[in-house]
Amino acid sequence: MVDWGSMDFHPVVHLPDEYEVRDFTSGDYSPSKYEFDIGRYDELRPGMYSTELFAGERFLHVGIDIGGPVGTPCMAFMDGEISHFGYNPAAGDYGNVVITRHEIGGVLVWALYGHLDAASIEGKWVGQKVNAGEVIAWFGAFDENGGWDPHLHFQLSLVEPETHDLPGVVAPEDRMNALAIYPDPRNVLGPLY
Repeated sequence: MVDWGSMDFHPVVHLPDEYEVRDFTSGDYSPSKYEFDIGRYDELRPGMYSTELFAGERFLHVGIDIGGPVGTPCMAFMDGEISHFGYNPAAGDYGNVVITRHEIGGVLVWALYGHLDAASIEGKWVGQKVNAGEVIAWFGAFDENGGWDPHLHFQLSLVEPETHDLPGVVAPEDRMNALAIYPDPRNVLGPLY
């Protein structure tokens, strides 16, 4: 069990005072009226994931999305190291990804940063140390982030990824198992909503 309250975490993205918390359960995916917005954890998103990658079956979101301008910097939330990085090319996938590894009270935790720009994976190596607050990635544009409006998909995992990928959405029938493996990112990001 991770004692999330035992640490103070650095912000992953510097958010303005005002941002929109989206409700994608309604199927309304129109652009936000704010420069930054938040897509929620443990949210059913019918119709959003329409590419072949999701087979029409996976639409329960198990990360938090932080929408904002292309090039928005993403920081390490605590000291750790790079465990995986790479490019996921399928339509609707993450595009460029960085995964970091951390130890919180003796428990290993991985954090996926997805939908990044190509510069985010340049010069990286497995085992590379990162420091809390260090910029490790940037929001990518549509043509390099899997085909999405610019945003960061931030996801925690208690299970080591096999590669530079984690399922960011799962089938609703897999919800209980997924929430146990992929804890609420607000444990790190704070009370965004």
